[in-house]
Amino acid sequence: MATRALAEVRADLADQVDAQAAAQQRPPVGIVEEALAGWLGREARRHRETLQAIANADAGQVVDHARVMTWWRSLGTDTPLPRPQPIARR
Repeated sequence: MATRALAEVRADLADQVDAQAAAQQRPPVGIVEEALAGWLGREARRHRETLQAIANADAGQVVDHARVMTWWRSLGTDTPLPRPQPIARR
């Protein structure tokens, strides 16, 4: 697979990568590639989910803010409420 230099990083970050690479007995480039691949995957997922949320809102599939807050406040209690489901609004 072809490679190319992409960016310079701060010395403190490079030192942390070197430390992780040494601890895991791996080359530093493997640590950087794994971290970058993970970040790219998370960003792609967040973008897809944002587009889906916009489409849901455009279609009127929304959850009332008060219902979300009531559910959220119940989390971590002895009686958590089920996650509220969208109600179509037109």
